[in-house]
Amino acid sequence: MHTEVLNINKDDCFLCQVDTCLSFNPFVEHLQERVQTEKTLKSEFYRYVLNKFENDTCIDLDMHPEDAEKYREMLELIYSILTPPILNEKEFFWALSTPVPEKIFFSTDAFFDFHSSNHSSLHAVNMTQGELFSQRQKRFIYNLILDRLYGFTTVSKNELLFTNADPETGLSRYYNIQTNTQFVNVKLIGELPEINFDAIEPYINDYEGIDVLEDILPLSNFKFEGFTVITLTDVTLPHAVESIRNELVNHSNKEADQYDQIIDSLKTLSENSAIEFGLLPFLTVNNKLIFDTNECSQSVLISSAKEFSLAEETFYAITDDYKQNPKPVFFRSLTDEKVSKHPFLNILKQAGIKSYGIFPVYYNKKMAGIMEVYSYQEIVFYEKLLSKLQAAIPLVAQLLQNSIDQFAFRIETIIKDKFTSLQPSVQWKFNEVAWNYLKKGNRKKKNQEIETVVFDDVYPLFGAVDIRNSTIERNSALQEDLKALLTIIMETLTVLKKHIHLTLTDRLIYKCEEWLEKVNGFITTNDELMLDGFLRDEVNPFLDHFRKNYPNEKEVIDRYFDSLGEENGLSYTNRRNLEASMQLINTSINHYLEQAQEEVQGSYPCYFEKFRTDGVEYDIYIGQSIAPDKAFDVLYLKNIRLWQLKSMAEIARLTHSLTDQLSRPLQTTQLIFIHSNPIDISFRNDERRFDVEGAYNIRYEVVKKRIDKVLIAGTIERLTQPGKIALVYFNQTEAAEYMEYIKYLQEENILLDDLEELELEELQGVTGLKALRVGVNYEIALEK
Repeated sequence: MHTEVLNINKDDCFLCQVDTCLSFNPFVEHLQERVQTEKTLKSEFYRYVLNKFENDTCIDLDMHPEDAEKYREMLELIYSILTPPILNEKEFFWALSTPVPEKIFFSTDAFFDFHSSNHSSLHAVNMTQGELFSQRQKRFIYNLILDRLYGFTTVSKNELLFTNADPETGLSRYYNIQTNTQFVNVKLIGELPEINFDAIEPYINDYEGIDVLEDILPLSNFKFEGFTVITLTDVTLPHAVESIRNELVNHSNKEADQYDQIIDSLKTLSENSAIEFGLLPFLTVNNKLIFDTNECSQSVLISSAKEFSLAEETFYAITDDYKQNPKPVFFRSLTDEKVSKHPFLNILKQAGIKSYGIFPVYYNKKMAGIMEVYSYQEIVFYEKLLSKLQAAIPLVAQLLQNSIDQFAFRIETIIKDKFTSLQPSVQWKFNEVAWNYLKKGNRKKKNQEIETVVFDDVYPLFGAVDIRNSTIERNSALQEDLKALLTIIMETLTVLKKHIHLTLTDRLIYKCEEWLEKVNGFITTNDELMLDGFLRDEVNPFLDHFRKNYPNEKEVIDRYFDSLGEENGLSYTNRRNLEASMQLINTSINHYLEQAQEEVQGSYPCYFEKFRTDGVEYDIYIGQSIAPDKAFDVLYLKNIRLWQLKSMAEIARLTHSLTDQLSRPLQTTQLIFIHSNPIDISFRNDERRFDVEGAYNIRYEVVKKRIDKVLIAGTIERLTQPGKIALVYFNQTEAAEYMEYIKYLQEENILLDDLEELELEELQGVTGLKALRVGVNYEIALEK
């Protein structure tokens, strides 16, 4: 343990501090309480320590940090009480400081060595930009005063996140520094001022407003007595995972930059600067893998293949083969023997790589791509490395899936842009922008930027019709098809057994029975792969042999092979029925909305955009900027809102009426998000679609994406239910307007008299959501 004084105030600002007194008094008071309340053997130790303090007259002394060595025995007793006995002080970062953390006077070997070697290179991560250390100290002081004397607790925590470069690896490490003020008493000098908490609340966590607090609560009125306990924790690994998560949520960087940031975090997780990472999403066009895109630039295999001119056909054959049989593969060293066995390793070896690994990454049980781990040195303990990466793998899967989704969307928008026309309601704006582009065009200037198409102050309407439990239905259909397939195999083998006497036939029947039992329960993606392997490697070759060499058995064996056809085979019946049912529902909804658009556009021009999910989602934007030549009034907004509610009821009745036509019974849910304030939208040239503008407006998009599976507060019940329309809102004024529409449609016998007003669970970044839910009357006929 060390009693040397460590100065932690980088700003050397001692004038801004409150009057302090380094004392054992608060700690002694704490011991006196524990001696009275503790019922275990600890009470004897507490009593012993308390007697030591009282007998050695260490109470009521004003200590100086420089005199800490005089009280070493007492300080070590404090350490013994406040820390678990099994901790090693050479590894545990722990220290005592002045009441306002400024000078450390007692510290473990680990803390002292860390501070001595890293103090000058530590950089605060979670301090507000522009905030000085002294300003944070003031905020610390005022938070403690408000808590102890006014009972006002702030949301800010007494902790700081610091980073510095590890001298051995060169990688960033992150440390959380926490200050425990349990043994600090706040003494009042004079009378306690009365304060208006509503008036000071904006300044409590704002370092720029700290001067306002000084005018209300002068620091000369207070004195701090005691000491502060400081602990430092290495949070490098959880911080790296959190950084990946934040990068995925915030979308603050371009996709290529996002990949770079996440790969840097993976390197931090590995704690080895010699280890490199590559990420490769499996992008497809017409179900065929493609790699000639920016999204694949982070793969060392792709870049090496291009650099050393690996034949394209060879490369695609390798990747297709791997996709058919994905599994982790790691080569600790790229020896000649391994290169001869796996020719693709040769291009990596030419690039100077000595260790290389491929690990499949799955998103929702479907392969989204691969993660590469490689090094220009040989990696020995890669199993330990993979254990560190486990927490990040689901986030990497999300990143790869985002790339897949974004790529698919880009293809879709290009098709819409090149092969479909813009809606007439916004075509005029694009015409103007195109004309301005031509007018300002300079033939000598290449890559001229085109003006952004923007519509200001438009009112958004969002609706979603979703097929209920579509994922569960897909899994159920797959399960039923697999059971039918296994049954056909067993029937085929049983017939063969009567004429061909092979023990192997009994073994295959036995394995089919095992698989049938497994399929009747819960089947994983890995089980599906294993079952495919069983059919491909054992059943199909066995039956194909007898089909070719035993003409009398050909008919019964052909029945099995015919069942494998996706278009007509018996083993795909349930999946075909499900897809046909979903297709019928979505086609009917789309047809209805296409026709309904004419009614909507007839009242006032608006922009109407549909999206295909497992059901159908749509956005509608209406406002003066979309039709500047026609006066806009809020009555048009009310009209389209009433239309939206009525159309949702019509859609619910439409999908319900299809029940007898569906090969597989399915139900739909109907959802509306109410947003009263106008927003700005702009046409994103890079993605060829409209998107919201501004931080506040983006909140609208965030809510849209998160409410489809929201639960009713305090329950496990989903808001969206078949036969119901759910309307999500924030403010009661929003609900009041729609309640009038609901009442009108109830009078029209379109909606049922079962309106519910509901509170919804908090979502990430979204609080205060409420909802209306009302049933749809299925008994009346559909409007023609």
